[in-house]
Amino acid sequence: MKSIVSLAACATVLLCVTIPGQERESVVGHKKLIAHRGASAYAPEHTLASYRLAIAQGADYVEQDLAVTRDGVLICLHDDSLERTTNVEELFPSRGTIDASTGRQRWLAVDFTLAELKRLDAGSWFDATFASERIPTWEEAVAAVGTAAGLYPELKSPPLYRERGIDMTRLFVDSLRRLNLAAAPAERLVVQSFDPRALRDVTAALPRLARTLLIDPWNGTRWLSPEGLQEAGTFASDLGPGKALLDGRPEVVRMAHEAGLTVTPYTFTTRAPGRISDVTEEMRYYLYDLGVDAVFTDNPDRFPREASAGR
Repeated sequence: MKSIVSLAACATVLLCVTIPGQERESVVGHKKLIAHRGASAYAPEHTLASYRLAIAQGADYVEQDLAVTRDGVLICLHDDSLERTTNVEELFPSRGTIDASTGRQRWLAVDFTLAELKRLDAGSWFDATFASERIPTWEEAVAAVGTAAGLYPELKSPPLYRERGIDMTRLFVDSLRRLNLAAAPAERLVVQSFDPRALRDVTAALPRLARTLLIDPWNGTRWLSPEGLQEAGTFASDLGPGKALLDGRPEVVRMAHEAGLTVTPYTFTTRAPGRISDVTEEMRYYLYDLGVDAVFTDNPDRFPREASAGR
């Protein structure tokens, strides 16, 4: 969850890009920490407070999930809808729509303008001390992170926007050009998505960008076969599988590396302990026993920079 670099740069770069028609370079770098939705165990996800705390806690990258407003602005929001993390039901009670698959009412971000979204409280759901937090735009997140950490944006739900005639990938690529990030090296920016089509579109537009193919732990196993890895390598430089897909399977990580792909599993958090209850030890197992290259975590302060003694 890349650009052809010199051997000197390889020591510090997380990922390497596959340029179609060119041979990959193997990159062995330091283990990397991606702050999942910011320092989201301690601050409301996808707020500037969460991003800044992630940087203070030593994140190598800060993740931004991207959505699109009705007026075509990229914003930072994990869910397609607003009700879980804002007070949208209170401010816009009549603007919800019924989800045909669940029968539940939802307030989709794409149905609101940026000006309307900026009225929402995006912090109080987490704790009253964050009541002043608002949904940031992608450009505001870029400015807030600056050069203190890398950016790790995810193109969320591209099919939702395609159904509405919105080309999310084009909006994103245009934003990178506007922000002088179109040629960003891997240590500066990695784009991720569960949607192969979106990543293929990014590859076609900006082939040197680092790209992570996220893999659903319930239906993404085909990507971890030799054939799947070969296909993934045509439009991605890194795999981001749900961590359960790798548990006890160092051979999968090894196959990915042999295919020229790095591996970045998700998500490590104190809020939902895995098989290994201590989140630091869980990350250490994946990083140093299984050999993954990076992890997504809600707890940047718990990231193990080194293997424990005796490993």
